[in-house]
Amino acid sequence: MKYYVADAFAEELFKGNPAGVCLLDQWISDNTMQSIAAENNLAETAFLVKNGEDYELRWFTPECEIDLCGHATLGSAFVLMNTSEKDKDKIVFHSKSGALTVKRNREQYIMDFPSRKPAPVEIPENLAAALGVEILGTYRSRDLLVLLKDEETVKHLAPDFERLKAFESYFGIVVTAQGTGSDFVSRYFAPNAGIPEDPVTGSSHCTLIPFWSERLIRTEMTAKQLSKRGGILYCKDCGERVEIGGKAKLYLTGEINL
Repeated sequence: MKYYVADAFAEELFKGNPAGVCLLDQWISDNTMQSIAAENNLAETAFLVKNGEDYELRWFTPECEIDLCGHATLGSAFVLMNTSEKDKDKIVFHSKSGALTVKRNREQYIMDFPSRKPAPVEIPENLAAALGVEILGTYRSRDLLVLLKDEETVKHLAPDFERLKAFESYFGIVVTAQGTGSDFVSRYFAPNAGIPEDPVTGSSHCTLIPFWSERLIRTEMTAKQLSKRGGILYCKDCGERVEIGGKAKLYLTGEINL
């Protein structure tokens, strides 16, 4: 099968989040896709099968299949629009999270995703110890969103990943604060999915966008994810949906032999 790696939410190579993109003629077994994702050892590997004018899309971490991934969706659209679908500026993917549309606007790829507004919850016991910082508040969606004091606190956070594994009722832990050079910043940890820290996480912004839109009283925002690689996301709160935009760079083109 054709295999690509694209750096998503990246202005240049070796930034953003690398996503594996596998183009299939037809679906292969779940076990094989999981083995490929483990072999690739990236945060996410996307698998695509064309269906009419649209594509079916699934995502796998090295450990499991997930219901929604932003950077691998952006990477998939980027690969398609720069290879087999060069004449298209819009691609519709069908996924476990419904229909997801990606539009191209010059070098930027804008994803239409579901909004996942979080609800306040009590700060879980031992979370502050696992993160090693003071927590201002916690909010529940698919992930646990953790509000911290400021950008510097988020940037220099050094969590205890073994302790974070205890919070297995959440897929991941998102730490966030208001930004200085951007509207808000975040980092993302999902050690139980084989992702100690994800470089740039599109799906977490389905929760971050409505959260910060309400706090900042703004619908359009710029976000930074403060991982070692780093990434920039252009965000818009559209009510029941959110728009998440970013650029991408092609790193690798190859073939997987089965």
